[in-house]
Amino acid sequence: MKHSRLHQQHIQLGAMFEEITGWEMPVHYGDMAAEHRAVRETVGIADLSHRGKLRITGEDRVKWLQSIISNDILPLQPGQGRYSSFLTHKGKMLTYFRLYIQSDAVMVEDVGEIGEATFQAFRKFLLYGTKARMENCAETWGLLLVSGPKAAQVIQSAFGVDVTDLKPVDFVTAQIGGQPALMVRTEETGDVDIEVLLPAESLLTAWTSALQAGARFGIRAIGTQAREALRMEAGLPKAGLDLNEEIVPPEANLEGKAFSLNKGCYPGQEVVARMDTYGNVRRKLVGLVLADPVIPPHGAKLFSGDREVGWISSAVRSPQFNKTIAFGFPLRDFSTAGTELAVECSGSRHQATIHALPFYTRP
Repeated sequence: MKHSRLHQQHIQLGAMFEEITGWEMPVHYGDMAAEHRAVRETVGIADLSHRGKLRITGEDRVKWLQSIISNDILPLQPGQGRYSSFLTHKGKMLTYFRLYIQSDAVMVEDVGEIGEATFQAFRKFLLYGTKARMENCAETWGLLLVSGPKAAQVIQSAFGVDVTDLKPVDFVTAQIGGQPALMVRTEETGDVDIEVLLPAESLLTAWTSALQAGARFGIRAIGTQAREALRMEAGLPKAGLDLNEEIVPPEANLEGKAFSLNKGCYPGQEVVARMDTYGNVRRKLVGLVLADPVIPPHGAKLFSGDREVGWISSAVRSPQFNKTIAFGFPLRDFSTAGTELAVECSGSRHQATIHALPFYTRP
């Protein structure tokens, strides 16, 4: 089992752990509801070091990436980022990630817990003679998430960097522990989210500085349980559970975010373009609110009467609404807000109502 460089710090804070793609990471620190509340009201900090991270260098790096990913990165300047996906030739989603353009490299961060999936997918397309080099930074780079209404103030105080005007997925750089770090405005919880991406040897310095800077706001360490609730309340699908080889990007409401219709050829482009031209998306990502407290597993079937119409991809108990909320992929004709469906769990069926996404919007 792999461990973050902050494993001992998590133990000292009373973390309970779970395995995520071969890493032992905190699921909570004793009070998931308090962790959730910290992000919604003040500020929280999470260790995302288990996430897939790549660094791509070489003079062909942008041209090569442009030829294989679903979004257009040619217009981007250093300091800018963009969402994208990597598709099969049938248009299905293998991975979903953010790219950050630096003057000498492109950093790639998976959106979700899918381990080395992006590295393995890209590697097959890095052909001999391409002037691009790919480094798997999963263990050599660390990643922190500072979230909540006070996140920008904590970042400013801890690292001397102003992130208040950053647009989503854009970043500024800083020096932490003598190492270059990226401060990225991301979308993880529905509140202000700032990620700190940096070499792993400076991770402890960054963690300690952020905790000290956030002490006056009552900063809390946040585990995966609270992050999942925050993410789902914000209507944000992720790679793995929600976005995978069962899904084509237009089915997940990723138009204008993760794929381009006019950048030219890439694997799966014809399928995506055909869907746009003819409007024949078969399924749609929707939110659901369950009447009962049960939490359905990934893959639980959705029914309209006796007809099976889709499946659940993620579900969680929401502290914000004190209800079970879920993401699902019903057939398009059953995706309108207010539609009543049933979810099958352990042989029983439970009422679920389609709810517009996001469930929560920051005031």
